[in-house]
Amino acid sequence: MKEEKCYMCENGDLIKKKVDFSVYGINIGKFEAEVCDKCKEVFFDEKASDEIDKISKQKGLWGLSTHTKINKVGTSIAVTINKKISEFMKLKKGEDVFVYPESKNKLIVEVPSYKE
Repeated sequence: MKEEKCYMCENGDLIKKKVDFSVYGINIGKFEAEVCDKCKEVFFDEKASDEIDKISKQKGLWGLSTHTKINKVGTSIAVTINKKISEFMKLKKGEDVFVYPESKNKLIVEVPSYKE
C-alpha cells in the first residue's frame, strides 16, 4: 500500500489518527483525520466534517462569525457586536473589555478572565 503524500507541502506522508478539534476555543471532540508528518497540516474527510458541523450546530457555535459596519459615535468610531456573539462571550452593556490591534488587519477584543 502506497503512502499518500500531503496535499499542502507535498513532502510529508499522511498518517491517520484521531485529533482534537476546537471551534472558537471550545473543544468539540476527537475526529478521524489524516495528519502530515512534516508540516502537521490536518485533513478531515467528509464524514468527519459533517460530524464537526453537526456538533458545532448543537453547541450553538455554528454561524457566530458575521460582517458588521464601523459606526461613528461622537468623535470616536464603534464596532457593533451582534447578539449571538455577545451571548457566546457573555458581554453586557457598560462592561470593560481590552481592545488592541494584532496587525493592520486584525482587531482583538479581550474579555477579562475573571468572567470565565
